[in-house]
Amino acid sequence: MRLNPNFIKHTMDGVTLVVPTADAEFHGLVQGNKTVGVILDCLENGTTQEDIVKTLCDRFDGDPSEIEADVADVIFRLKEIGAIDE
Repeated sequence: MRLNPNFIKHTMDGVTLVVPTADAEFHGLVQGNKTVGVILDCLENGTTQEDIVKTLCDRFDGDPSEIEADVADVIFRLKEIGAIDE
């Protein structure tokens, strides 16, 4: 899966935004934290959900099952707005 080219990741002062371009059907902003920023970094290069979980487990301390659930939630929400291409 990959970040849809109609969406741009922008990070400022520790806040990550997903910004749709004029060609996106979704019109709004999605705001996230550093973790969402890492997920989006992975999606910019194309990845799998499992690889995203592994990347986050390597970078952050936390329960792997909680990280997996959080990644699944973020992926679900990004798919809802069309920000992810399969």
